[in-house]
Amino acid sequence: MSAPFQLPRRSFLGTAALGVAAAQLAVGLPAFAQSSGASAPKNAQVPLRRLEPLKSIDAGSLNVGYYEAGPATGEPVILLHGWPYDIHMFVDVAPLLAAAGFRVIVPYLRGYGSTRFLSADTARNGQQSVVAVDIIALMDALKIKTATVAGCDWGARTACIMAALWPERVKALVSVSGYLIGSQEAGKTPLPPAAELQWWYQYYFATERGRAGYEKNRHDFAKLIWQTASPKWALDDATFDRSAAALDNPDHVVITVHNYRWRLGLAEGEARYQPLEDRLAKAPVIGVPTITLEGDANGAPHPEPAAYAKKFSGPYEHRTATGGIGHNLPQEAPEVFAKAVVDVARR
Repeated sequence: MSAPFQLPRRSFLGTAALGVAAAQLAVGLPAFAQSSGASAPKNAQVPLRRLEPLKSIDAGSLNVGYYEAGPATGEPVILLHGWPYDIHMFVDVAPLLAAAGFRVIVPYLRGYGSTRFLSADTARNGQQSVVAVDIIALMDALKIKTATVAGCDWGARTACIMAALWPERVKALVSVSGYLIGSQEAGKTPLPPAAELQWWYQYYFATERGRAGYEKNRHDFAKLIWQTASPKWALDDATFDRSAAALDNPDHVVITVHNYRWRLGLAEGEARYQPLEDRLAKAPVIGVPTITLEGDANGAPHPEPAAYAKKFSGPYEHRTATGGIGHNLPQEAPEVFAKAVVDVARR
């Protein structure tokens, strides 16, 4: 989530819908979406698609776990998940983009899944700039000079930061809920009571009770966030559990809590990242080609598109996904998200 606006959430699409999605992309995608369960008995339970196998690589201070799909020579696209989600936010987006010829990279952010710190002495820091630094380091490790970067929630903020601070590395941008770059100073500004209520977990995490509560109940906590942020999404247990496993990362709680405390000015960041935060505090305009997305039923704190349109000075378009689409737009409406990536990357 982002200050003063942002959040995380969920989704799913059946194989038939994916077939329609492929057609909607209008890029000649093969019929990969027909799953192996198509000829199974009516009552047979078809296993959920998983982004496997995973790869890993040392990048910066992390050993990053990531999924890769598509041709190695394809144009790179990096997909960034949010909190409290995981790489399966893009479980149906990744194959669509791979079939369109892109080299798709979907990393676990610090504190999620198989991503681990290389040193026990590294600060478990969750401030906004450091996550973007992680992804630039991943690009360096993978020898990716430029990429289209797309994300939702923390991933959208990270993608925006990358485009603002390192525009030479970001060919194009797709951001759910638009411009999410914040600052500690902005976080000090009180919001109307109804808006403050939406950020209840931010204040919960500011307390030791909140940290202990999230440590003890992280899966139930995350499920509540998913349901609140995507109130019209028919979430099933298997879909949630597939992603919830990523929250068992040993650094997940401390990074999550630090992120929200840092936003409120209740926790210090690292001095070496302060020059980046100083630049971000000025709310820099983003000049790379951008498409922003929003769901028509987003239950998470988010700004209105008109509030951030002028923060994009390059080719820009906003799209709203309709039909009860919540905060986790990539998983709830994968064809909409994938088409935005294709369109902005090929513009």
